Amino acid sequence: MATAEWNTGCMAIPKEERIEQIQEYLVEKFHLPREQISEMLPNFIGALVSHMDKLDVAFRSGDLIALGRAGHTMKGALLNLGINDCVDIAFELEQKGKAMDTTTDYSALLGELRERLGGLIR
Repeated sequence: MATAEWNTGCMAIPKEERIEQIQEYLVEKFHLPREQISEMLPNFIGALVSHMDKLDVAFRSGDLIALGRAGHTMKGALLNLGINDCVDIAFELEQKGKAMDTTTDYSALLGELRERLGGLIR
């Protein structure tokens, strides 16, 4: 399997810090009030969990095209929430999956994405 370039040994950001990161991003980028963000946050997190599940299902079924599509969707969700330290992995999943690259270690990519998102998706 090919060695991924994204592996920086990055540790998971604790859930509370990740939530604060998202809140700060949404306040700055979209000028949303914190109360509104607090109401919407469970849906945002639920969407990330759903996207991660779709990545896992596509991987387990060996459907690289579906994996690429799910990677694209996850990338968009991460960008919308300002979780930029995970975008590179989702982008690699998207590109390699859509290219049907069988040399990529998708298990490692998914594991790293899950690790970086940490408690946010558990």
